[in-house]
Amino acid sequence: MTLEEEEIRGLITRWADAVHRCDLPAVLADHTDDIVMFDVPPPHEGVRGIDAYRSTWPPFFDWQAQGASFEIVSLDITVGQDIAFAHALLLCGTPEELAAHPENRLRLTLGLRREDNRWMVAHEHHSFADTSGSATDL
Repeated sequence: MTLEEEEIRGLITRWADAVHRCDLPAVLADHTDDIVMFDVPPPHEGVRGIDAYRSTWPPFFDWQAQGASFEIVSLDITVGQDIAFAHALLLCGTPEELAAHPENRLRLTLGLRREDNRWMVAHEHHSFADTSGSATDL
């Protein structure tokens, strides 16, 4: 593993730990001011900018207070000179949700760029697979 991969792995691991602890300042750390995020709940057009990104977390923290898990299961990173991306699977759900669907994983994709010699998250995408069994929306 390269030094850059180690740096990015640490950044993502710290972020996931901060999410699980409901530590908003730590969740926001290492994100660009112009972050774009597409998330599971609305708005479906995503959010743009650090202030909009910040506003998405309190409802998630409220939901997570029900005892939900937020844990990285797998993480892969590809690094270029000034751009990197990562994709991960996370265990994310309440005990009841995970018992009903133990195979369900939150999918996470991150786009990072190097700014002032440090890696910053510029794009974040969260999704769950459509388990409805319907292919009509493709």
